[in-house]
Amino acid sequence: MSWATHKTILATSTALAATLIATSAFAGGFALREQSSYYQGMSFAGNGTTGPSISSVFWNPATITGAGDGITFEAHNTLIAPQAEIKGTNTVPNSLTTPTGFITDAFNTNDIGSDALIPSSYTAYKGSETFFLGLAITAPYGLSTKVDNQDWTGAGYNQSSKVFTINVNPIVGFKINEKLSIGFGPQLQYSDIRLRNAVASPSIPGATALPGQTLYGNGFGIGATAGITFKPTEKTEIGLGYRSAMFTKIGGNLVAALSPAAPTVVSDVKVETTLVTPDSVTLSAKHSFTDDIRVLGTFEWTNWSRLKQPKIRSEATGAEITSLPFNYNDGYFLSLGGEYDFNEKLTVRAGAAYEWSPIDTKIRSARLPDNDRIWVSGGASYMFNEHMSFDLGYTHIFGTDTDLDIVPGHQDYSAAKGSLTGTVDSSVDIVSASFRVRF
Repeated sequence: MSWATHKTILATSTALAATLIATSAFAGGFALREQSSYYQGMSFAGNGTTGPSISSVFWNPATITGAGDGITFEAHNTLIAPQAEIKGTNTVPNSLTTPTGFITDAFNTNDIGSDALIPSSYTAYKGSETFFLGLAITAPYGLSTKVDNQDWTGAGYNQSSKVFTINVNPIVGFKINEKLSIGFGPQLQYSDIRLRNAVASPSIPGATALPGQTLYGNGFGIGATAGITFKPTEKTEIGLGYRSAMFTKIGGNLVAALSPAAPTVVSDVKVETTLVTPDSVTLSAKHSFTDDIRVLGTFEWTNWSRLKQPKIRSEATGAEITSLPFNYNDGYFLSLGGEYDFNEKLTVRAGAAYEWSPIDTKIRSARLPDNDRIWVSGGASYMFNEHMSFDLGYTHIFGTDTDLDIVPGHQDYSAAKGSLTGTVDSSVDIVSASFRVRF
């Protein structure tokens, strides 16, 4: 490998840390709402109010006061099957060093989404008529994207992305009276990140000799949850829940290697940063028209705009390498659903929602081509006996029209990677099942 090539690698190795994290690590589309089979069946309408399932504590810890006598345990498992296909063109320089012209390649990524199984569990203990303890173990952020052809023309912007989190949330709840309850607790979250892309577009002559870049790291973050429920009448309940921002110190490496087939390490830079995932507020309501029919609704605000531009620093010197241009908008989610007790054992439910993504065309990336979404859901619960129940939920998410426009002026744009433009066809199918046990 020539000295010029070595200089190109070293010059880009640290700067790429910003690109890798900013376009994937904790983007809006990587936040996982799918924490409950019960509420999955209503597009999460009413998820901040009390009900047969204590999984509502993820959004509002005060709902733990709806738990029955003794110990309640729930295990939820959700299969998420996303589909995202990008079609378009990549216009790249004719040379890495002295571009005298441009090459335009048409591309079709096929499906870059990866299926994932998301587990979550909830435990509640009713100590008295007024005092409750709980524990929620969830995965609030995750999923991954991967292009099958790692040398596709847009490989400079994405080859693969993978994020894993696990969140532990102890909860204390107090039932003040028959109308008012409160709850709160700390959060401890572990995050693991592995992101990969090429130094330049493989479509540029000579670019295939350049290595790929991989960023990997992990760390722990802390935060809190709090909430309140209020029942103005016997038939109506309002819930307000808050999940704080998570402050996660990530330590890891940015590695340049020749290729997965010939993994000779060219450079290895230790980096660190503090990522702040957004806080969120959930407002829910539930009204019982009869003993058998209930209507529920939820509005959720997520403060993605607080991320702005966190800084990446050298672990060795503490010097700032670059900042991370998230620059997201806030996210919003609105859902409406209902449920009907078919008999004493069987309950059916349905719901729909609209989700406003924090990502728009000005910042949309090839790693996360996210946009507004429409949700349609259905589900059911079956009470096997007084101690055990089962829940099923299904959702189909329709992605709205989505453009990808990584051109000069876009925060991800790099001349060595070219202009990447096109359209995204996306959808998601979600199937969720759980069992609830009371001892």
